Amino acid sequence: MKKKTTGKTRHVVAWMNKAEYEHVMEYLYSKEPALQKHALHRISAWKGRFGQSTPVAVESTADLVRCQVLDSTGQLEAGDLVLLYGMALVRFVNLITERQQKKVARPLRRLAGNINIPEWVVNLRHDLTHRRLPSLKWCRKGCGFVLDWLHQEYWSRQMGSQLAEDWNSSSEEEDEEEIVKRHERDLLSRQKEIEAHKKVRELLNSYVQEQFQIYEDLTKQGRQRDMWPDASADLSWILTQIKHFATEASNIFADVLMQDGFLIPTAEQLESLDIDPSEDSDDVFAPCLPRVFLHFWLPLLKVLNSSIFINLILDKLFAELSNEPSSHRTYYIASWISEILLCNSKSELKAHKRLKISKERIFLNRVQFPWRNLISACVNAPCTATPFLLRQIFSDMDKPLPHDAQQNLLQLCSIYTQGYHGNSSPGPSDPAQPVYTLQNLQERLKRNAAQNRDTHSSNHTPVSLQAPPTEELQEKLSTETVQDRNSALRGSAWSMCTDKVPWKQYPLGKVPGQPEDPSCLMVESYSTFTVFDQQVELDQLPQHHGNRSVSLQTRGASGSDGPLWTHSDLSKLKSGLKLF
Repeated sequence: MKKKTTGKTRHVVAWMNKAEYEHVMEYLYSKEPALQKHALHRISAWKGRFGQSTPVAVESTADLVRCQVLDSTGQLEAGDLVLLYGMALVRFVNLITERQQKKVARPLRRLAGNINIPEWVVNLRHDLTHRRLPSLKWCRKGCGFVLDWLHQEYWSRQMGSQLAEDWNSSSEEEDEEEIVKRHERDLLSRQKEIEAHKKVRELLNSYVQEQFQIYEDLTKQGRQRDMWPDASADLSWILTQIKHFATEASNIFADVLMQDGFLIPTAEQLESLDIDPSEDSDDVFAPCLPRVFLHFWLPLLKVLNSSIFINLILDKLFAELSNEPSSHRTYYIASWISEILLCNSKSELKAHKRLKISKERIFLNRVQFPWRNLISACVNAPCTATPFLLRQIFSDMDKPLPHDAQQNLLQLCSIYTQGYHGNSSPGPSDPAQPVYTLQNLQERLKRNAAQNRDTHSSNHTPVSLQAPPTEELQEKLSTETVQDRNSALRGSAWSMCTDKVPWKQYPLGKVPGQPEDPSCLMVESYSTFTVFDQQVELDQLPQHHGNRSVSLQTRGASGSDGPLWTHSDLSKLKSGLKLF
């Protein structure tokens, strides 16, 4: 253990030299379990030298890498891994923010923000501590982010001119007045954000109320529900306010639109718009927005149809979809994604067919999407509509993926979501629907039988359909076969069974009436003998055992009265002999 000195301070470290430090850091982040184990052993030695002064970053890195090593073995259940990752993440957040706490406790989110730790990591720690445990995917994501953060904030910095341990002490040495000022700035920023959220909700609620009033007047006049009139004066004023405010707070607008009651309708809103709530379960493989609901939001979307905002909405929709929402939210989120992709389609005829007239299109010009990012976002948010959304993305890409890659990706998604990957949604008689379970197979057999009956009835050809086999169906043997088997069993304790027994109900090795006690299989009288006492006929002995020939010594061949078998011959025989 050596002392490293700088111009002002002097620190004692546990590694022998800089080369050892580089060696351990490289192995920790190598992603190879064997190398990571070696690095963990070295850190164990460091902790023995550090004692109670082990750096928080070193200890947290070791805990998280140990979780990854155990995860790579594949021997632990998902619940066990969540607990392992959870403990390591909770300890990291607590220890890393502990030194920043003063006499007056401050929120962990603010302390973490001071050292560039995002809020979602603190929320993950909060869920692990106080709420329902998060999924293993989120725990792995948190572990990966924290390890990258530690590599950037600690391990890489130590490779400079000084190997200082007190890497996060700058926050402690800050002037108290600066901390107070920064705290005030954070409070002011948070207050502005809350006020912006409140203002956005007020504007959107005003828009919703005005649209419901227009729809009510529309129904009273007896006009068609999809023939919405032009925007009223009040609605135009609201849209002007929304457009002005959205230029300053587009991210907040997108967040609020994702909440229930806006782009995701509530049950009361669907009832007010005369939309059957059961429609969202009619076709989960190819979701489609109700036309009335699309017209409800069309004026606002036309106002906010900038390329930046549309890309932001798509990102928010896919992010919401990755949180595994309810089936109702999943349907409408996927429907909005599909609608945006459809309106931006290269084929204007396809969009016109869906929206009937061009003035109802959301976009005036085609928006350029980051297609590769959309594919990744779609695959990372799997649901029953994922294959359908992927096909829309593939058909609209400027530089599409190879056909084989598209088919493989669609097939993988359909297997993962147990959905349909064909060119259309599966019908009740579609023979190409994939089979994943026994129930799928039974449904396909029923459909095939129904199709056969329809085909034969249309041809007026009498056909005798073979009835499916039943459990009572027994093996039908000819008389000669039964006689041959009885003659082969003559003299033994076995006999042919002629009773009608439902053998399907009995596992292999059991017969009807057999008790559970295994002692019933023991015979009343028996004798034992060793291998050496067995009488073996020479003409029945195999001349080859495996790939080795067995040399037989007979009295005539040996010319003596010695034993028939040598010890070597007996060893060869016994090595391949199995007796019950």
